[in-house]
Amino acid sequence: MNMMEGKIQTVLGCIEPEEAGFTLAHEHLLCDFEYLVHKYPPKHCPENCTRKLTPDINWWVTHYPYSSYDNNRLYEEKQAIVDELHFYKKNGGGTIVENTTYGIQPDVKSLADISKTTGVHLVAGTGWYVESSRPTTLDIKQEQFADIMRTELTQGCNGSTYKAGMIGEVGCSWPITVSERRVLEATAELEIETGCPVIMHPGWDPASPFEVMRIYQEAGGHADRVVMSHMDRTYFNIPDLLEFAAVGCYVEYDHFGLETSYYHLHEETDMPSDSTRILNIKALIDAGFEDRITIGHDIHTKHSLMKYGGHGFSHIMLQAVPRMLQRGITQLQVDKIVKYNPQTWLTFNKHIQ
Repeated sequence: MNMMEGKIQTVLGCIEPEEAGFTLAHEHLLCDFEYLVHKYPPKHCPENCTRKLTPDINWWVTHYPYSSYDNNRLYEEKQAIVDELHFYKKNGGGTIVENTTYGIQPDVKSLADISKTTGVHLVAGTGWYVESSRPTTLDIKQEQFADIMRTELTQGCNGSTYKAGMIGEVGCSWPITVSERRVLEATAELEIETGCPVIMHPGWDPASPFEVMRIYQEAGGHADRVVMSHMDRTYFNIPDLLEFAAVGCYVEYDHFGLETSYYHLHEETDMPSDSTRILNIKALIDAGFEDRITIGHDIHTKHSLMKYGGHGFSHIMLQAVPRMLQRGITQLQVDKIVKYNPQTWLTFNKHIQ
């Protein structure tokens, strides 16, 4: 573990923090969200659920992405991912944090192959997604969760020698379940022990991020080691956003490129545009939180890939960053968000007890 201190641990080994460069803090390269198809049926054209992803149903998939079996099998697109990461690297990309955990089928061996092929640093996660994605794990005890994550951080994932470089995304529902609480408390245990970075997936309710951090900190975890994902779909006014940011963790806008206000996973939510995301980030900066912001696209379905006409992994770099500069965010502040903040978060850093 001393070898990891002060380093970022990628699937191909440890690097110095400054080697990470431009970093997307929340993505999926190979994952399986097929379990969602039965939970989120479409309002019309159910015959499209079993069709292959073709241009003539793009209009339907845009609004019902989780009703398509094919769309939710991102793990089938390894070559498309390689092609995109070559493009990402060519345009200045350095690192991608891969958030796939147990429940949505992590594949660290393939991540290592992709990293070797493209030259993009990949940081793999360990841990468990929301309980509904992993129904066979409900009786696992906290100690067992901790043992598995410890092994994946220090020895290798799923029997390989390729190590995870963080814990997450840690899936939490609302209300949080017993099994999810065990994972959360085991995560705090490992963060204290190793100084590893952590990233959370909160439930839909605005109270969920507060509850997640309360449980985590009561278990001994440190707020400054944590990224709280999905601010896009959780807080819809600035006072609530700033109240949560004051907890002390990193806050993350990670749905960049998702430009439909209809949000299939939670119909009560009006998903913001990139323009609103940028304005909210500007509000965080103006309130003094510029050192606690990370961003990403959270790509996890085929239709988000460039191959299928989606925005792809280079969207933030090519489209969002120029707009951030136009909206009064300085180049130094942009660099903090896409380089220095994720580098600091990803660096193993044990608190002195």
